[in-house]
Amino acid sequence: MADEHKHGSMDTSQQEKTFAGFITMTKWAVIVIIAILIFLAIFRT
Repeated sequence: MADEHKHGSMDTSQQEKTFAGFITMTKWAVIVIIAILIFLAIFRT
């Protein structure tokens, strides 16, 4: 084999940024959904 894989040598910084963005978007989506549900509960629409 010309190029052997070494465990733990891969650069994961881009994957970590993508995951952090996913978590942030999920958090804000949940906040918006809860706000909409509260609005609907208050005004009984």
